[in-house]
Amino acid sequence: MPNLVLFDDPIIRTALLPLTFTRPVAGIRIGILTLAEKWTKLLGRTPSYLVEPYLQTKFPQQAGTDNWYINGAVCPTTALTQAIRALPENTGLITHDGLILAIHTNTQLTAAPVLNDDYPLRTFTEPLTIVRNLWDIFVENGDQIRADFASLTAGRTSAPITDPFTRCYAPENIFIEEGATIRASVLNAEAGPIYIGRNATISEGTVMIGPFALCEGSTVNWGGKMRSNTTIGPFCKVGGEVGNSVFMGYSNKAHDGFLGNSVIGEWCNLGANVNNSNLKNDYTNVKIHSYATNQLEDTGRIFCGLTMGDFTKAGISTMFNTGTVVGVSANVFGGGFQPKHIPSFSWGGAGDGFTPYRIDKAIQVAREAFIRRDKAFDEVEEQILRAIFETTLAPAGR
Repeated sequence: MPNLVLFDDPIIRTALLPLTFTRPVAGIRIGILTLAEKWTKLLGRTPSYLVEPYLQTKFPQQAGTDNWYINGAVCPTTALTQAIRALPENTGLITHDGLILAIHTNTQLTAAPVLNDDYPLRTFTEPLTIVRNLWDIFVENGDQIRADFASLTAGRTSAPITDPFTRCYAPENIFIEEGATIRASVLNAEAGPIYIGRNATISEGTVMIGPFALCEGSTVNWGGKMRSNTTIGPFCKVGGEVGNSVFMGYSNKAHDGFLGNSVIGEWCNLGANVNNSNLKNDYTNVKIHSYATNQLEDTGRIFCGLTMGDFTKAGISTMFNTGTVVGVSANVFGGGFQPKHIPSFSWGGAGDGFTPYRIDKAIQVAREAFIRRDKAFDEVEEQILRAIFETTLAPAGR
């Protein structure tokens, strides 16, 4: 069987910054699984990656004389995987509007494939979910939870809920992995499935509405209000009110406060009473910062909240406006609504302004975050942060 290589389309990768500063496009979690995990499950192959040079040490490419290069932004379907399996050697598969979905080739590529005369092309015409924009992650999350739930639970039996004080609605749509703990909570899966990962914890007083995914080792704290179309990635702690949002993993929002229509990267922390706006008072479309144009661009949506890159922290009672985009390893605090775009490695807040976050201090904090989760922050992780620090736009003073 061919090697599986997930490539970053350069236009899509830029549109998905700041999340793709630190991961391949296929490393984005949407639904229960990351895009890469979805491809692994459907094709039965562990992927490698074709990414930016500074990410290659952590995400190397492993190709040979028989390779599938697949666009990492595409959510796989059975029909698409069948079409890819049927591709003859040195043939490409595209969408009706010319987006490259896959290339079957006998050579190793050094850059993402482009449309040219090198390969004969086939067109795939069936519906697909493609993560082209930051807001696609939360917009499509509910449907992806449904798809992943069906895939992960097919032919399996859920662990039982033994707590006598927990109330379940549509229990046939609830799946509990082994080791999960649920106490005195309400789980309502009438509108969509609820997936509870291995060793996850749902604390007393939680109300959870499906579609919802709580991944391995994560915790919902006491009295949590978990609204639909939400994914809490592995090893997170969440509390307060969360709706239509995705936590990639290893991040905390442990206290009260509202988070809606938002995407939070890994190794982030939102302090007590952090809130975001996800709807403008005049009901007009939300604009968010584009890394492609370096200006605000219309999302075409009236609901759009916070996007936060990896390693970023927000102090207690921080307020984020509609469509705020915060980069990697920022430290945000202070009163008043924060600006709509906070560049990577920024330190400060709306009140007193921002200064550059010293890279050595940022690395020290990142290392401590890893240690708290019994993980090693090695030279590879450090060099990725240093590369982002050197290439990203930052506040005045750089």
